[in-house]
Amino acid sequence: MSGPFYLLFPRIWSVRNRANASDGRSAVRGAVMAVLGGVFWAGTFFLFYKALSYFRSTEVIGDLLARRLLEMSFVTFLSVLIFSSVVTSLSTFYLSEEMQLILSSPASRVQVYVYKYVETLTVSTWMVAVFGLPVLLSYGMVYHAGIFYYLSASAVFAAFILIPAPIGMMAAMVLVRTFPAKRAKDILFFLSIALVVMLYFLIRFLQPEKLMDPEGFGEMSKYIASLSGPSTPFLPSRWAVEAIWPVVSGGASDPFWILMLLSTAAAMFVIGGWVFDAVYMSGYSRAQEGGRYRTYGLTPSGKFLDRLAGRVESPLKALLVKDAKTFFRDTAQWSQLFLLGSLVVVYIYNFKVLPLDRFPFATFFLQNFIAFLNLALAGFVLAAVGVRFVYPMVSLEGGALWILRASPLSIKGFLWAKFWSAWVPLVVLAESLVVLSNYFLNTGPFMMALSTVAILFISFGITGLGVGLGAMYPRFKFENAAQVSAGFGGVVYMLVSTGFVAAVVALLAWPVYLYFTSEYSSVPQTMAEKILSVMSLLAAAAVNVAACVVPMKRGLRSLDEAETG
Repeated sequence: MSGPFYLLFPRIWSVRNRANASDGRSAVRGAVMAVLGGVFWAGTFFLFYKALSYFRSTEVIGDLLARRLLEMSFVTFLSVLIFSSVVTSLSTFYLSEEMQLILSSPASRVQVYVYKYVETLTVSTWMVAVFGLPVLLSYGMVYHAGIFYYLSASAVFAAFILIPAPIGMMAAMVLVRTFPAKRAKDILFFLSIALVVMLYFLIRFLQPEKLMDPEGFGEMSKYIASLSGPSTPFLPSRWAVEAIWPVVSGGASDPFWILMLLSTAAAMFVIGGWVFDAVYMSGYSRAQEGGRYRTYGLTPSGKFLDRLAGRVESPLKALLVKDAKTFFRDTAQWSQLFLLGSLVVVYIYNFKVLPLDRFPFATFFLQNFIAFLNLALAGFVLAAVGVRFVYPMVSLEGGALWILRASPLSIKGFLWAKFWSAWVPLVVLAESLVVLSNYFLNTGPFMMALSTVAILFISFGITGLGVGLGAMYPRFKFENAAQVSAGFGGVVYMLVSTGFVAAVVALLAWPVYLYFTSEYSSVPQTMAEKILSVMSLLAAAAVNVAACVVPMKRGLRSLDEAETG
């Protein structure tokens, strides 16, 4: 065995053989995923192209805003890549089933480290690498940059994404070595706290309030200076921007910055190898230790869940209690509640600090307009939460699904039990987002009532889509729940649920517009407008009912066919 890349060959052969053995169904799925990826890629390019075109048309501060947007993008890339690398490293270095075979082989530690480095780098960075390219492409198109810009930007971006992977690998190895084995709760809790801290520093680095509040500066020159000044001088994101920005405007890039990126990537790779030699084997050994035996009989938590289920029918009650217990026993599931809670706090806080009184046009119109947009945002948040928590619920039964089929509970009862156990927390989250944000916006009774009722109906549709599509595209063999959401069915659910929310909001837009136009102009609505508003509301309700019922019926049919087949 020779060469540090020896272990990469089996993985390359595996990928090649899988591609050669793919059938027509796999080819269709691949084509659909490619088309969907292309749509998102084009959408990202379109948004950045429009924003940059608007910035460039703005005198004095247009280029400064464009540069700050580029800095924001790279800081976001860096944060996402580091966290993704930590999570991926836990799977590739410690939870992968192939590690037992690799570590028992004659492969050297250098070969193992290089192989796992390449695997972690590929898995954790491919999405940012693909969807980061339209950002760079939009800058070149708006600023009419030459071919040298595209070559330079590609080289800088490639050097930039090499840095976070070894940082995440080292963090994962230190975590597993520090914490006792099988205490994944402590590890993931630490990761959750780290992400919250990372989000806090990310928000502070971006300083978005300065873009919204130029009046807070004593002079316009101070405002411009705050935009032009570097916000993250010691991070690789700053070096990448310094290497790219001069080329955008037709100048020459300073090679110092790309050398900083390359040398840092090389240094992190070497230091990561040292850490691997020092702590990996002891950490892997601890990760194989068994956990302590615990009983889950009539514990206080079990009694609480049993009482919470109330007077529900016995088989259904048992399933609800089982789902709740399983959720809180699985650290990979309940630990994400910390992340969800932090995102909810940031979401609501953003509405609290909006400077609505400083805008030159009517506050009444602006408050209700933002409240209506908030309805759409809350729906998209529910869709994102649903793809992680609701869609995998059927698949999480795994190989134990046959036990449920042999139980007194029917498949229909099983699906609707999943529906209600997912809908209750989802509607609590939805109503909290809408009510609290509207409260801070100081919206009127009409918008508060409409948003509350609309998000209630949307929560039914989101839950029905998640459980129904999860039954139509189940994945019972997986290493963790995240793999279920990342599959073909998860992508379909995310797209359908996003389209569903957009359709409901579009149907509600017309009656909301007519109502506020009438209120603002003090002109009563005509009978035709009232009839049109009622028809739009009924159509929105029909879409919600269809989104809830149709996927549930098709999911039930899919499970029935799988059972009889």
